[in-house]
Amino acid sequence: MGNRFGTGTTRSTGLSDSAAERHHHQAQRQPVEGRAPRFPGWFMSLTEAVDRLVGWDKLPLPLAIIAIAGIRMRMRQRNLHDTATPRYTQAVVPPPPPDMRYLTARTTDGTYNDLGDPAMGAAQTRFGRNVPIKATYPESEPAILTPNPRTISNELLARDTFKPATSLNLLAAAWLQFMVHDWFSHGKNAKEHRWRIPLAADDPWPHRPMEILHTRRDPHSPHTTGLPPTYANVVTHWWDASQIYGSDPRSQARVRSGVAGKLAIGPDGLLPRDPLTGTDVTGVQGNWWIGLSLLHTLFTLEHNAVCDRLRADYPTWSDDELFEHGRLVIAALLAKIHTVEWTPGILGHPALPLAMRVNWWGMQGERLSRLLGRLSDSEVLSGIPGAPTDHFGVPYAMTEEFVAVYRMHPLIPDEFSFRSLVGNALLEERTFPEVADGQAHDVLARVSMANGLYSFGTAHPGAITLHNFPSFLRQRLEPDGTLIDLASIDILRSRERGVPRYNTFRRLVHRRPARTFEELTDNPEWAARLRRVYENDIDRVDLMVGLYAEPLPKGFGFSDTAFRIFAVMASRRLNSDRFFTTDFTERVYTKAGMTWIADNDMSTVLLRHFPALAPALHQVKNAFAPWNTARAPKLEGAPHPHPMVAPVPDAYPVPHHRAEPSSPDEPSSPDVA
Repeated sequence: MGNRFGTGTTRSTGLSDSAAERHHHQAQRQPVEGRAPRFPGWFMSLTEAVDRLVGWDKLPLPLAIIAIAGIRMRMRQRNLHDTATPRYTQAVVPPPPPDMRYLTARTTDGTYNDLGDPAMGAAQTRFGRNVPIKATYPESEPAILTPNPRTISNELLARDTFKPATSLNLLAAAWLQFMVHDWFSHGKNAKEHRWRIPLAADDPWPHRPMEILHTRRDPHSPHTTGLPPTYANVVTHWWDASQIYGSDPRSQARVRSGVAGKLAIGPDGLLPRDPLTGTDVTGVQGNWWIGLSLLHTLFTLEHNAVCDRLRADYPTWSDDELFEHGRLVIAALLAKIHTVEWTPGILGHPALPLAMRVNWWGMQGERLSRLLGRLSDSEVLSGIPGAPTDHFGVPYAMTEEFVAVYRMHPLIPDEFSFRSLVGNALLEERTFPEVADGQAHDVLARVSMANGLYSFGTAHPGAITLHNFPSFLRQRLEPDGTLIDLASIDILRSRERGVPRYNTFRRLVHRRPARTFEELTDNPEWAARLRRVYENDIDRVDLMVGLYAEPLPKGFGFSDTAFRIFAVMASRRLNSDRFFTTDFTERVYTKAGMTWIADNDMSTVLLRHFPALAPALHQVKNAFAPWNTARAPKLEGAPHPHPMVAPVPDAYPVPHHRAEPSSPDEPSSPDVA
């Protein structure tokens, strides 16, 4: 599997040889089963009964938090299933590393995160399951094509008018894809196998029948076991910022500058450009658009700032040492931002901000954590970061059900307005194809990073609902010239990969199935259309369609059914990763690294690199909420500055928690869903 640390020379682990070996052998003896305290069965049964009877979201805040805890514990108990049996062939099991660097640094391919099971969570290993294995056999034809995916795309998903999610800004949509690229990709689809979708006589699709390539099967899966087919994740399963750093040595070598641990950045402050594709050079380049350009560039700059800070404390460290510690810090900072900012932003129920802060800091809270550190090994009291590693009895992996519930393409608009920080002046208006693929870099070079971020911060994403799937994604011309309807593909992918349909899925995540279409949705027009498309069979409704149709809890941006998978997997990404648990320490991260993680959030990252955003972010509590719109400049007095450069008024100081600044799925490219 190549050099697991990319390129460069061997670095010290910071431990003596004997201490490193002791650390290694101790970790190997750790059981896969979790060691955290378990809630009694009656507690889970009680919270499940109350949730079914009343709904957790309708309870008073303290009881809602308790109910969410019960839901998560039940999901941990019954909704983690291992697909790694029979075990992998020898080709997937990594050989022993040439040195001890893996003890204090993330490997490129995700191996040796779990020291007792070094293949766990590595690139090219299988997706797990959140439903029993026996429930994941895919349907065979013609059932798998019924109802016709293209009919569902046309009748139920197609955007009629843009429906905005007004509680969020457009960075929230870009952030989701930024995270998804870190977590999973099924790789390039299988050109030798195609689904053929018949089309109605009046369907304007130019090719008949519509063809959709099959998902690439797991190359290491035994095909004679009688078990359902499995699929492999071509990126690491860990929350390790692999979308920035890559999941293989070649990708990692491309993004590194080779100097002081830093990532490559151009003289214009933008990422280098791939001469073959025109997209930015980074760890994951598929399905590219300007939202990804903004975030990849921002966190490349942040990585380099971290390296400057580390170099000030450790001037003798090598390029590799600085790089590897910088990566640890950035991965943890991304996880923190997602946990305590993005998630409460998109799930705006009053219980979620508190629940997610408890995930990170525990009941003791941020202030006490900063003052005294952890008070207990308990994740409830002191949060998951720094707690004991816990796999809950099942080897860690991303799951096919997690992939399915994160199909949230309605977040993306079809049209974009780019505006100036000064006076909100209009700079450019573009359609999505004009800001996608290789054109994203050109637009960003014209409008600038600061104006691009401001434009996203003051615009809204789409609501995750029926009749709001982006038009351009339903007729998207891929860079290789292939035309796709991603809405049809999304429907077929869940069926193909054995993800249960909506009602079966609800039963398996301990929710009552919908008995009628009127119970599924509170929109009478939608109910009538769903009944017609699904020929009055409520049990045939696809998972994604049901998730988009069901009424949402107060403040939620996506469905309560999807939330059940989120409840178990969001914390599992932290619980299973030793770099967020037993090795989330100053010994591994350094004191400066741990301070950087504690002191920063999305706003401080934005303001460190683009201080002109201060007026837009002034008194905005969550950087994924809508920002302040710039006022038009006064006509009298001095002429206003150039629209590409905005001053920072003294009235807008940066937040006090700020570290000191330093000097789709497509036929021939990776299937990221």
